[in-house]
Amino acid sequence: MLNGFKDFLLRGNVISMAIGLAVGAAFTAVVTAFSNAFITPLIGLATGTVGDFSHSYFTVRDAKFPYGLFISAALAFMITAAVLYFCVVLPMMKIQTRFKRDEPFDIKAAMRDCPRCFTEIPAVASRCGHCTSEVEPVPEALQKAGLPAPR
Repeated sequence: MLNGFKDFLLRGNVISMAIGLAVGAAFTAVVTAFSNAFITPLIGLATGTVGDFSHSYFTVRDAKFPYGLFISAALAFMITAAVLYFCVVLPMMKIQTRFKRDEPFDIKAAMRDCPRCFTEIPAVASRCGHCTSEVEPVPEALQKAGLPAPR
């Protein structure tokens, strides 16, 4: 029973996930501190207020609603999302497109209908497998598959 638990913990995915969560929590703390230290005061300067939303609240019948905490959390979320998108997602997408190799063409993936019996046949086929009638292969499919044109 404990061996199975040990094997589960020592898998690469669990350790990678734990490291990712720890780094994510640290990153969130840094972004929240940045938001509270720089962005919130800049908003305060722009609006002519204090800029510290964390202590802002309103009351309704002795119930206290701290809306400032929500505004601070929303700012931290937007900054985190923007930093992740512009510093992680966009560069990774550019790297993936740069190093993306041409995927091999799957001959059986490109399909079309036979003009005689209307069954589905490969686009590179020159004869229907169901009614055995001769059909013209699709030239683009032949080119992608690297096959010669029929004579």
